[in-house]
Amino acid sequence: MIKIIYQDNQLLIVDKPHDLLSVPGRGPDKQDCLITRLINQGHDSALIVHRLDYATSGLMVIALNKAAHKALSRAFQDRAVEKSYQAIVSGIMAHNQGTISQPLRCDWENRPLQIVDYQWGKNATTHWRVTERTAKTSRIMLYPETGRSHQLRVHMQWLGHAICGDRFYAHSQALALSERLCLHAQTLSFNHPADNRALSFSLDCPF
Repeated sequence: MIKIIYQDNQLLIVDKPHDLLSVPGRGPDKQDCLITRLINQGHDSALIVHRLDYATSGLMVIALNKAAHKALSRAFQDRAVEKSYQAIVSGIMAHNQGTISQPLRCDWENRPLQIVDYQWGKNATTHWRVTERTAKTSRIMLYPETGRSHQLRVHMQWLGHAICGDRFYAHSQALALSERLCLHAQTLSFNHPADNRALSFSLDCPF
């Protein structure tokens, strides 16, 4: 059962569990996903607007009609949606905050992995801020300006602080620090597609 955070006649705000696809994948073993579960819960008109990685948990907005889908998709495309993520990364970060601007592209020989590529990569920018440090990890907030696939995961790996539990990008020590990917979509803010009023949502981090 997918938890509904907010609902009206235009959209849903939902809590996507970790280790669940946003949309169906290829093959019969990849049909269970967020959008299918929502449809099975009675939201027959649910339309996906954006995605979270399979391993990432947190807030997603779902359109309930084509007009809302068009408006929300445009808002994401125009970067009119504010998002923040909470993560736990390996190692003790030396600075309290910073910005990563490293271009990304798909690593075609190792799909779906992404890599930094200064020649062919697309612009990608992530701001980060440390909120807590422990003996082996740092808890941080991440504020992406762009929405490239795996952006936060690759940027933190590039910085030398892979996200704990990342099965794609973490080294063995960082992978062993958590049974799940420690990445959670915590806040989401945008204007309502019908009346343009400001909406803002926050979801407590589960780790």
